[in-house]
Amino acid sequence: MADMESKIKRINELYRKSQAEGLTEAEKKEQAALRSEYVASVRANLRGQLDKIDIREADGSITNLGEKYGNKGTH
Repeated sequence: MADMESKIKRINELYRKSQAEGLTEAEKKEQAALRSEYVASVRANLRGQLDKIDIREADGSITNLGEKYGNKGTH
C-alpha cells in the first residue's frame, strides 16, 4: 500500500502545481497515468468487497453477489 500512498502524494503534488503554474505535457501524461492507476485500484478494491457480500433471500437461501454477478464482464 505504501506504493499507492506515494502515487496519491504525487497526484496531489501535480494537482497543486497545475493550479499554481501549470503542467508540462510530460507532467500531464504522468498525472493522467497515475489517476488511471488510482481509479483502477479503487475499482478493484470495491469489486473485491462487493464480491464478498451475501444476501439472504426470502426463501432463506443465501446468494453470494460475487458468484451471481461478478463474472459477467459488465463491471
